Amino acid sequence: MFNIRGENIEVTQAIRDYVEKRISKLEKYFEKDLKNTAHVNLKVYSDKQAKVEVTIPLPYLTLRAEEMSNDLYASIDLVTDKLERQIRKYKTKVNRKSREKGFKNLEFAPTQEQTDADSDNESKFQVVRTKQLALKPMDNEEAILQMDMLGHDFFIYEDAETSGINIVYRRNDGRYGLIETGEE
Repeated sequence: MFNIRGENIEVTQAIRDYVEKRISKLEKYFEKDLKNTAHVNLKVYSDKQAKVEVTIPLPYLTLRAEEMSNDLYASIDLVTDKLERQIRKYKTKVNRKSREKGFKNLEFAPTQEQTDADSDNESKFQVVRTKQLALKPMDNEEAILQMDMLGHDFFIYEDAETSGINIVYRRNDGRYGLIETGEE
């Protein structure tokens, strides 16, 4: 299923058909009975740049990619190619990890975004977005993989060995850091 929105552009049937055709090609990588919604946001800026953002929340992973170019259809192609590379990279790493640890299925924490509708208070400490996470046990490497797949600079997860809540993050030097929580 597709949720296609346009900003500064009318989503015509031709555009809708093209998006659905391109993104549907990714279905070959997923289980047949998977019923998820691909969220597609199309934006056209005043300088005629076209940006395409795609988010596909899955039970074990959230795929997200965005691309910008001078042509909307080219941006759709670029973002689809980027998602396909992410899926192949993810499957390769998970399959290797599964063989090493003897797991059948590795699951990653899905995310759900909720926006705050209250825009009256303009304090500098105002919460403008709330995210809810379902934490699932994983190790540092799996958390870093999930963080990279989402394109984020940090990721919160439950450590598979200690059951503690940990945070991995990307440092300014490009390497990774780990924050472990624990009882005192």
